[in-house]
Amino acid sequence: MGSGTSIGRVRGLGAAKEGAHHWWTQRLTAGGNLILMLWFIASIAMLPAYDYATVTTWLSSAWAAVPMALLILSVFWHFRLGLQVVIEDYSHAESRVILLFLLNFFVVGLGAIAIFSILKLAFAAQVVS
Repeated sequence: MGSGTSIGRVRGLGAAKEGAHHWWTQRLTAGGNLILMLWFIASIAMLPAYDYATVTTWLSSAWAAVPMALLILSVFWHFRLGLQVVIEDYSHAESRVILLFLLNFFVVGLGAIAIFSILKLAFAAQVVS
C-alpha cells in the first residue's frame, strides 16, 4: 500500500522526487558563486586602473575570461533555481507555466548577452593589439 489517500494517488499528488536534486543544485551553485565572486573581487582589486583599456586587457586573458563566463553561468543558474521555487510556491494554475516560461526566457536572454559581452571584450583586445 502506498502512502496518502486514494484520491491523492489518483490525482498524482505527492512528492515529485525532484526536490533533493533541486536543493543540491542550488547549494552547489551558491558555493560556486562564492568562490567565483571572491576571485572576481580579488581580481578587480588588483587591477592598476579601472579604465576601458585596462579592463579589456585584463579580460583578454583566458585566465580572466573563462572564470567570468563561469561566474555568469553560475549566477544566472542560481537565480533561475531560486525564482523557480518562488513561482512554484506562490503561483497557481496557468500563470505558473507562463511565469516559468518568462523566467527561462529572461535568464537565457540576459545570460547570453552577458557571455557575448565578455567574449566581445576578450576578443576585441586580441584584434587591437
